Amino acid sequence: MGYGRVSAKDQNPERQLLKFREIGIDGRYIFVDKLSGKDFNRPQYQAMRLMIREGDLIYIDALDRLGRDYEGIINEWKYVTREVKADIVCLDNETLFDSRKFKTMGDFGKVMEDQFLSLLAYVSEQERKKNKQRQAEGIQVAKSDGVKFGRPKIEINEAFIEVYQEWKTGMITATFAMKQLGMKHRTFYRRLREYERLLEHSNQ
Repeated sequence: MGYGRVSAKDQNPERQLLKFREIGIDGRYIFVDKLSGKDFNRPQYQAMRLMIREGDLIYIDALDRLGRDYEGIINEWKYVTREVKADIVCLDNETLFDSRKFKTMGDFGKVMEDQFLSLLAYVSEQERKKNKQRQAEGIQVAKSDGVKFGRPKIEINEAFIEVYQEWKTGMITATFAMKQLGMKHRTFYRRLREYERLLEHSNQ
């Protein structure tokens, strides 16, 4: 099985889906939500959760695709791997986050798994908080300079700023950012320049 998630309906999960297809997961067993990861009340996640059986293997692109709340991530990981006795693999860090490896280490493996989960989930949540703060600051800057959100002509909206932050920090490529936003090359870079001019102006 594969589980993917993006935070909003206008974001594209294709990068995650491509990874699942490349490792041979049948489309019938790929579940994707276009919702915030603040909790686990997501239709596709819950549908997958009902299907999980002992011995199943679940792939996720990264730990934060599972969720955003680090305590929730840890609890859900333990439910799947210890109660249901299925396994989870994070494709962006298989060396550390492949529950099958921890199981081969017995009780010591559980201790190691708990430590790694706590550390990475905490880091993921802190990064989410920083991105949210940057996004909020960017929206405020744009609003103070008269940008009207939601108008197609402007296209500097919440979705654009979120994608911009992911691109700026190197999380995604410019090509992938354009696909997510449905923008052509020239339009994308024109909006980048407009938005960065707003940011520069606000910092003067």
